[in-house]
Amino acid sequence: MATFYNQATLSYNGNVTGSNITTGEIVGVISANKNATTDSYNSNGNVTYVVNIINSGNTDFTNLTVTDNLGKYTTEDFPTGLVPLNYIADSVSYYVNGIKQTDPTVSEEEPLIIEGINVPANGNASVIYTVRTNPFAPLGENAQITNTATITGDGIITPVSAEAVVNHSDDANLAISKSLDPAVVPENGTITYTFNIQNYGSKAVATTDDVIFKDTFNPVLNISSVTFNGTSWAINTDYSYSTSSGDFQSLEGKITVPAATYTQDATTGAWAIQPGTSTLVITGTIASTN
Repeated sequence: MATFYNQATLSYNGNVTGSNITTGEIVGVISANKNATTDSYNSNGNVTYVVNIINSGNTDFTNLTVTDNLGKYTTEDFPTGLVPLNYIADSVSYYVNGIKQTDPTVSEEEPLIIEGINVPANGNASVIYTVRTNPFAPLGENAQITNTATITGDGIITPVSAEAVVNHSDDANLAISKSLDPAVVPENGTITYTFNIQNYGSKAVATTDDVIFKDTFNPVLNISSVTFNGTSWAINTDYSYSTSSGDFQSLEGKITVPAATYTQDATTGAWAIQPGTSTLVITGTIASTN
């Protein structure tokens, strides 16, 4: 809503007189909301946004522009701002009253500027696009990205804004790698498999999460030792193993992995991840195939 004032003047014989002042109000008929298709984000992950523009008036609005700040934020160390999201090229689509239209024009990618949006009288338009988090996306507990879209164009007196907030995921985010030593082993020789389990998430894996490790050793091993983070494991207490099939499996509640730690570079503003790591080591001799 915008208030406007108007006064007329009348000049005659060198005199000027003014009329009364009239007051009016312009009621906005364009509104907008913005939603993310996911409540959380991870490092180097995608987020899709939907901007809905509603026209409650009796006149069409044409050639509107949607400008997205891509979550730009400032800190004491970075007062000029950091941009945590990158637009994924060619991901934008556009619907009017639920009917897909020709893709609109992206004239800039930072900030993201989308042009050529039409909203019919008593109708709506939806603009959908996908972004990817970059090294400037905040990480860790309570981290979030607040993303704002602003709609401008002919007929809109006051720009209309809508925002969406997504939080850094508080779930565990696991990866595993496997190595063998030695790579060349004689018949009936001893080999060691080392498994590094890494957690890139802000939540530690606890015994109650029941993460299960599985592997099938081929050739089958005659296992001589199993350790997890340096502590010995016992068969049927911590793991199960079949000497006929080579199937190895940890029992419930045995795998734990600490949470990752996150730091922001004071010079560049980029965030770095130090994953939490647990190590499973399995040693044995190659079983005879006879």
